[in-house]
Amino acid sequence: MLKIILTALAVSLSTGPAQAADPPVTVELIDGWQQPDGTRVGAVRLSLAPGWKTYWRAPGDAGIPPQFSWTGSRNLKGVAISWPTPSVLTQNGMSSVGYTGQVILPLSIATKRPGAPIDINLRMDIGLCRDICLPKSLLVTGTLSATGNTPVPIIAAALAERPYTAAEAGAKGTTCALSPTSDGLKLTATLNLPQTGGEEFVVIEAGRPDVWVSQALSRRSGDTLTAEVEMMANGTGPLALDRSAIRFTVLGGSHAVDLRGCVPG
Repeated sequence: MLKIILTALAVSLSTGPAQAADPPVTVELIDGWQQPDGTRVGAVRLSLAPGWKTYWRAPGDAGIPPQFSWTGSRNLKGVAISWPTPSVLTQNGMSSVGYTGQVILPLSIATKRPGAPIDINLRMDIGLCRDICLPKSLLVTGTLSATGNTPVPIIAAALAERPYTAAEAGAKGTTCALSPTSDGLKLTATLNLPQTGGEEFVVIEAGRPDVWVSQALSRRSGDTLTAEVEMMANGTGPLALDRSAIRFTVLGGSHAVDLRGCVPG
């Protein structure tokens, strides 16, 4: 395990009293293993101070979306981040999606030179919230050099915490209808999906980073879950969507489900 980390820029979004000097988050880079195809597995661990939270990849109306820059890393061809199932967090009557305590983000890394060490230079721009919200930049540096094939338990456990796939959840397909609004589009999605337990929270991602998506309003009837959102482009011009890129995450009381794409309906 490789300790790091430098915490950098923290800017308060509130005019309230200053927070304690101790950073509300620390970060570690965790070395992992090498898969048979040469892909390397590692992870970033975020440890949050009590009472603080940070956000999932799609944080909701009230959250700050995380951003990752790998500029300056060496022997790194591409990175995929696996997101463990998040929680629905409520503050001041607003809901967001994220994590408290500790979160492990597994990394699947394609290398330029298989078998050679990977020098990581990662800048993470994340949101942190307690009574106020702070955008924070973290610099994560270190070397991933493990070439064994034995999974590291803490990373393997985080990988196992991912949402179910459509096949694992017994989903039978998703349709979506789009209709214009004065500001963009309204999307109505119909998910053929068995119950996920308790109260369900649906997150819909447009597949485009420049599109704002409202919190979904959902209702269930048997194995049919319907969700509606408003979408608006951050820029100018018409809002066009690729239905195959739209992503649906259902956060239920017993498990979560990750569904990709929809067909006209």
